[in-house]
Amino acid sequence: MKKREIKILLVDDEPDILEIVGYNLSSEGYEIFTAENGLKAVKLAKKVKPHLIIMDVMMPEMDGIEACELLRKESDLSETIITFLTARGEDYSQVAGFDAGADDYITKPIKPKVLISKVKSLLRRFKEDVSTEAIVKIGDLVINRDEYKIILNGEELILPRKEFELLSLLASKPGKVFKREEILDKVWGNEVVVGGRTIDVHIRKLREKIGDDSFKTVKGVGYKFVD
Repeated sequence: MKKREIKILLVDDEPDILEIVGYNLSSEGYEIFTAENGLKAVKLAKKVKPHLIIMDVMMPEMDGIEACELLRKESDLSETIITFLTARGEDYSQVAGFDAGADDYITKPIKPKVLISKVKSLLRRFKEDVSTEAIVKIGDLVINRDEYKIILNGEELILPRKEFELLSLLASKPGKVFKREEILDKVWGNEVVVGGRTIDVHIRKLREKIGDDSFKTVKGVGYKFVD
């Protein structure tokens, strides 16, 4: 996908951030849209269907967490990547963001070159997937990678993108212990810097939805899928 075809929605109640971030990303060739609060972001996202939303957490009228929860209920935006802007040290915001369905977060302040690198890394998932195994079946679990669809016990289960990618990775080789570094690299990309709780939060959510017995923690190493 060419840069000029990629739409990015920036959401922040600080005009300076919208201007600076918007300028740097538009200079890279992306099509930029802006909103100053979560309420306007939801309305605009439904209209323009952005590939990526970069959204602040603390905003008037509707904060980023609530906006993310609403956006994740829109089937037309199921492929949209959502990443939060959080102040350094806001661990609560990061965890709450993942629980709401966010894919990642960016810590403020961030240098323009780092921001651009981060955005490129997030958008890499829109490149063609060359994987030959589009459908993985393990017992009552069916993973359709082409359609981002999960069937569990005959019923369709909707997962946020990162949860889907993490499940798809672990289930690709049941019994294999995936090291934390490998998971971060394959699911989040080696250019993406995420907090230490990221994998743990996503595993917890998968356990709630798929079943606690399907995932085994190997202390100090990583995780594996148990069929």
